[in-house]
Amino acid sequence: MCRSIKTLRPPVLPEEATEEEIRAAALQYVRKVSGFRAPAAHNQEVFERAVDEIARATAALLDGIEVRGGTARAQAS
Repeated sequence: MCRSIKTLRPPVLPEEATEEEIRAAALQYVRKVSGFRAPAAHNQEVFERAVDEIARATAALLDGIEVRGGTARAQAS
């Protein structure tokens, strides 16, 4: 049904994850949880909204993660 979601943080991914990689992981997550590869028309909006929300949460997570022995990625506000 779907490929494995890959790790998107260093050192597994040598560079910062792209929006495309983050969105692909979010899509795979929603597909797995919902059990649908593609939603029916009446579920399309909620499916896309879930992908968007998970992509935002994933980006925030990756921005805040600090890998020990590496450099901090979180920005001080």
